[in-house]
Amino acid sequence: MFRSIWTDPTKRRWVGWAALAGAFVVVNFHRVSTGVLADTLARTFDTTGAELGLLHSAFFYVYAPMQVFAGVLADRMGTRRVATVGSAVMGVGVVAFAVSPSYLVGFVSRLLIGLGGGVVYIATLRYCANWYRDDEFATVTGLTLSASAVGGLLATTPLAVLVAAVGWRDGLLGVGLLGFVLTGAVLALVRDTPAAADLPPVEGAPEAAEQTLSDVLAGVRAVFARRDTWIMGWMLFFAIGMNFTVMGLWGVPYVVQAYDVSVQTASLYTLVGNAGLVVGSPILGWLSDRLKERTGLILSVAVVYFLAYASIVALGTPPLWYVGAVFFLVMFLLGGFTLSYTVIKERHVAERSGTATGTVNGMGFLGAAVLPGVMGWVLDVFWTGETVAGSRVYTLFGYRVAFGVAAASGLVALGCATWLHLRAREQPRLD
Repeated sequence: MFRSIWTDPTKRRWVGWAALAGAFVVVNFHRVSTGVLADTLARTFDTTGAELGLLHSAFFYVYAPMQVFAGVLADRMGTRRVATVGSAVMGVGVVAFAVSPSYLVGFVSRLLIGLGGGVVYIATLRYCANWYRDDEFATVTGLTLSASAVGGLLATTPLAVLVAAVGWRDGLLGVGLLGFVLTGAVLALVRDTPAAADLPPVEGAPEAAEQTLSDVLAGVRAVFARRDTWIMGWMLFFAIGMNFTVMGLWGVPYVVQAYDVSVQTASLYTLVGNAGLVVGSPILGWLSDRLKERTGLILSVAVVYFLAYASIVALGTPPLWYVGAVFFLVMFLLGGFTLSYTVIKERHVAERSGTATGTVNGMGFLGAAVLPGVMGWVLDVFWTGETVAGSRVYTLFGYRVAFGVAAASGLVALGCATWLHLRAREQPRLD
């Protein structure tokens, strides 16, 4: 049985994918773990809301620009080397953050985590482009995002329980060690192409030619020259950026302060939110492949996404079950926005798939770098001057305004989705 898996490219590809997906689970854990740790980090480093937002965003300051570099590196050097080095660097950053004695060291450590983690997803998409057919790509991309959402789930209630049991520093050290184990799995199990694994190509999968440096640079210019690259990039800036702002940082403090519950209880609601991505990404990816529809599906989810965040603004303090439903829905719908990776891949030749997907993904995580600080600044404006156990207490009206920022982000994303869909009526040119 093992031999049949190892020698059949349609089965072997899942072995490599599983190793990469495992590393990506850890990446997503770290990019949203500050939600549960928010109060603890605020007390440990004595931060304001804006400073806490910057600490959370430090990951994304490097992660966002690394998406473009990750695409270039993956196109030039291959998935295996890029993902292995990135995962190892991320592990070093996690250990440094766990032992950080000050805000500055913690900030630099988060930068290092973002530097290493920033190459894993795009390297994985490059792997998928080499091992899967075009009509499988949206589905396997959805599965990859679903796997990453498991990291988001682990960074909610399970992390809260772990922190309560052993403390946040020892808990993160354990996660760092697990990351090194997964780094070894990527090195041992991943091969860039079927040919690199001494296997025949997968029938129907695009074959990417060897890339010279000049080829890669030409690909970068081609990707940046297309207007739809920027349309999708700005759409993801507001959609991905806002979801990781809410689920990764301010969602837990909002539920704690607005509904007077514990951090562990509040983390259940961001857990529910991340469960939305677990099921939404593969469902919407599969539906897109089945219907052979991309931009129309993106537009549909953008409408509902905007209305979901706007409803919290309109209702003020809705029932807690409703907040959980909105968190689930917006993360479920994120799987629709990420069909952009399939759209941009289909508009470029196979050799440029890493650069193309990395560029629009980088814009998305640029939003995750900028928007947490914006929301933190909004909340600081409505600080009551009171602290509880070292954490700032914000007004309910302040949180309502903060969700107004989320709704405005959804409206801009909707505008971009509309523009993208209207432009898609033109025959896309393959660059």
